Amino acid sequence: MKSVAEFFEKFEKRAAENTDAATAPNAVYQFNITGDGGGEWNLDLKKGKTSEFVSTGTHGSPGATITVSAEDWLGMINGSLNPMQAFMSGKIKIEGDMTLAMSLQQVMNLAQD
Repeated sequence: MKSVAEFFEKFEKRAAENTDAATAPNAVYQFNITGDGGGEWNLDLKKGKTSEFVSTGTHGSPGATITVSAEDWLGMINGSLNPMQAFMSGKIKIEGDMTLAMSLQQVMNLAQD
């Protein structure tokens, strides 16, 4: 993928096609993507949700907040940066429920080709 926005657009489409997989975490994730091409997005993946999984801006009560640069986010999405290594090296900051953060890879896989 070429942009962070492209990931979230693709995620919205794929989540609507597979709501069971999308809502498996039963959580809300906040993404604060820094740098060029970044922004704030949140994923509402609560059970029973069937649309509007992605919103821009800040969510009032996310279960986990992920802060990462746009460059590193795209690296993880495109497979050139291992998410666990990125976390261990401080490239990803996670606040909130670490268990939810661990299920993030499954969530990200929904938007993969």
